[in-house]
Amino acid sequence: MTPNPVDEMKRFAAEAAARRVVSGMVVGLGTGSTAIHAVPALGQRLRGGDLRDIRAVPTSYQSLIAAREWKIPVVGLDEIERIDLAIDGADEVAPDLSLIKGGGAAQTREKIIAALAVDFTVVVDETKLVDRLGSRMPVPVEVLPFALAPVAKAIERLGGSPTLRMAVRKAGPVVTDQGNLILDVRFAAIPDPVGLERELKMIPGTLENGIFVRLARRVLIASQTQGVPTVRELLPPGDGLPR
Repeated sequence: MTPNPVDEMKRFAAEAAARRVVSGMVVGLGTGSTAIHAVPALGQRLRGGDLRDIRAVPTSYQSLIAAREWKIPVVGLDEIERIDLAIDGADEVAPDLSLIKGGGAAQTREKIIAALAVDFTVVVDETKLVDRLGSRMPVPVEVLPFALAPVAKAIERLGGSPTLRMAVRKAGPVVTDQGNLILDVRFAAIPDPVGLERELKMIPGTLENGIFVRLARRVLIASQTQGVPTVRELLPPGDGLPR
């Protein structure tokens, strides 16, 4: 079977991030179709003896199950002092490295892990790059079921158009790992991601939203040139880190 070119780019980016992990690290494991490729890459390095004594903090049941399948030791936040490197994907990446995340409905745990990480490395294929945040993807907002109606009305007052996310392979809405619901919110424009993130979080009944600002340390972007996958690194504007 011929590999899907986009999936191959996702795998290539995730494997590049996994190579940044060294023995003894605590690693945040992201959620979604790109970041999940980092798990087998780390598992294979552990099996081969290239890595030792790493511990993982999963951001979802998806990454937890994958880590267990590959025999990667898993720990909770109460067992560690810091996260050395977190690897996760994104649904949109703007030039300033602000992100929209939450396509996998795990943005709450993902944001906690990203904020705790010394190095939050984002892995994407080139289709996720945008000129401005919100130009393609809605902003996921995690909402307490009890507060769904008033939260939706408050979001509309902010200029958003909320839609309850429905499940694909089950009847009813998507339910997060915390037992909450997801509103996917379209905005005509997001000129101030920092301000919008704050305003959404201030609505009573919301838990977290998918706007990630000032968290990404770098973005690894996979693309293909004449069928050959390559990865380039994007750093925040003005960052003096070596490329």
